[in-house]
Amino acid sequence: MASRSAPALTALAVGTFALGMTEFVITGLLPPIAADLSVSIPTAGLLISGYALSVVIGGPLLTASVARRARKPVLIGLLGFFVAGNLISAVAPGFAAMMTGRVVAALCHGAFIGIATITAADLVRPERRSSAIAAMLSGITVASVAGVPLGTLLGQQFGWRATFWAMALLGVVAALATAAFVPATGSGDQPSARWGAFRSPVVWLALGMTALAFGAVYAPFTYVAPLMTDVAGFSPGALPWLLVLFGLGLVLGNVIGARSADRHLMPTIIVASAAMLIILVVFAWTAHSPAPAAVTLFALGVAAYATVPGLTTRVIAAADGDNLVVSAAAVSAFNLGNAAGAYLGGRAIAAGWGYDSTPLVGAAMEVGALGLAAALLLAGRMSTRTGDKSRSAEVF
Repeated sequence: MASRSAPALTALAVGTFALGMTEFVITGLLPPIAADLSVSIPTAGLLISGYALSVVIGGPLLTASVARRARKPVLIGLLGFFVAGNLISAVAPGFAAMMTGRVVAALCHGAFIGIATITAADLVRPERRSSAIAAMLSGITVASVAGVPLGTLLGQQFGWRATFWAMALLGVVAALATAAFVPATGSGDQPSARWGAFRSPVVWLALGMTALAFGAVYAPFTYVAPLMTDVAGFSPGALPWLLVLFGLGLVLGNVIGARSADRHLMPTIIVASAAMLIILVVFAWTAHSPAPAAVTLFALGVAAYATVPGLTTRVIAAADGDNLVVSAAAVSAFNLGNAAGAYLGGRAIAAGWGYDSTPLVGAAMEVGALGLAAALLLAGRMSTRTGDKSRSAEVF
């Protein structure tokens, strides 16, 4: 990747680090948050679903409203929502206020990552887009390795509110990095704001596949704290290093997925999704013993993020490239999956099936993702038969 693009991609990664930390750190703090706000753990899990649904709805709409504006000041302004939302969460007196803070913070999420995705892709040659997107998204993987465990540890030592104060400060740092290093290019012209791409069935197939494939991870991961303590038998103090282990899997998967997707897009998505299906089924069994549970958690991280660069690239390719609204919709699809996984996992727990049922909920979602992947492959063959061979080769 060209050295001239490295500072800008790093600055964008700082932003995604902040977003990734604020979205996912709550998984390690779910029990103390639930206790402090006087709600059940499944109800506290709705703070994850609420965040994700705010991204789903707000991302494309907010992106469309700013699509004609210069990207750099928009990215900085969006981080202001992030800071405000975390400040609200840090002082929230009850569950409703906490949910408000999560929703406000999430408003920037889809638009920021959607615009940052297009910006990152524009910094490199077309054949390096998946790698550039992976570099930009590496902030989320680093957040999983370092930010989420450290945020969990900070919350355990000084109370969960301290974590949200820290994330508000992190948002300020991300805004400063964006101001300093992201080039003032890309004005978001009229084509970038098109909604017409959503008339394509292929776009909806790609979005649905993304939602189900990534949502499958969050059926068990939303409840990773009770799953690893109540079921696997770890002490609460082990959660930070378990989250580090999961995060290392995400980093490895992100690298593998990006390099593979640059060469073979759909095969990478299908192989990684099939691997995740197997791992989720196995997790329902290995969750009952500490060592196997830890190994499976790491493997789940690898498989989960091996899909992300390819899924993102596939959605953008389905919309013929430079479309900010579709890019934000890809982020929305990830978060719709997060919300669905967290909700369905919570329903399984509330029904009395136990925390160890959540990986099987994820496995069912992954089966759906593979079905949509098969439909996309069929669409690719049809494109070839109708003469669009170059387009088929590019995205399949």
